[in-house]
Amino acid sequence: MNRKIGIIGCGNMGRAMLSALLKSSDISNDDIIVSTKSENSSEKIRNDFKVKTTLVNSEVAEKSNILFLSIKPHFFKEVIGEIKDKINNDTIIISIAAGITISQIEEWFGKDIKLVRTMPNTPALVGEGMSAICPNKNITSDELNYVGKLYNSFGKYEILEEKDFHAFIALCGSSPAYIFMFIEAMADAGVKLGIPRAKAYKLVEQSVLGSAKLALETGKHPGVLKDEVCSPSGTTIDAVIDLERNGLRSTVISAVEKCAEKSKNM
Repeated sequence: MNRKIGIIGCGNMGRAMLSALLKSSDISNDDIIVSTKSENSSEKIRNDFKVKTTLVNSEVAEKSNILFLSIKPHFFKEVIGEIKDKINNDTIIISIAAGITISQIEEWFGKDIKLVRTMPNTPALVGEGMSAICPNKNITSDELNYVGKLYNSFGKYEILEEKDFHAFIALCGSSPAYIFMFIEAMADAGVKLGIPRAKAYKLVEQSVLGSAKLALETGKHPGVLKDEVCSPSGTTIDAVIDLERNGLRSTVISAVEKCAEKSKNM
């Protein structure tokens, strides 16, 4: 499909998506228009990505078949007020805002719209994001597949019911922070054991990446993969037992539950 893609707001996540979209063979620089709040930002986007830019949000809305709302949640209502009369009836609107529901966005537009609520996480910055997507009732299956194809350009996605977005935030939106804490703790242990810090980080980061890739590509249960590393009377099983004794599983489960609960109450 020959689509014109608009992006309103281009912070870190917007830039990550823009970069990934431009790497797709189906999308050219001429297919994209971006609006920013300042001329400095606009100039930087033009120079870095060679796409059309503007300071006028309504211009992006008017010229787009696919419209990403890549703005902070507290700007949503204001920006929708600027663009709602410029949106074409067949434009697919894609929200990436945490905490802004489909019903809120529909209410602010005040008319029938095609809307997909999504949530990418920060690994999208390196093309390895995990995103949740949820369409409203006006999105067709072909349109949803197209949105999914766009999201595959900067990682992977799953279609979720909107009620499950709080769990997604806890499992994927916030989990990079948990994993970075784990990496940091592992590296600290490496330093204690005599490995220089820079090397310790590299060793741990590659091990985390490789372990995740092994789980994804083999499809084996994580427990099976863990067992395959644990030789009888070996070093790994002693470490695993110590992690269990100190409550790794229960601590992680509790943290994820607290994160999901906070999301529900925001």
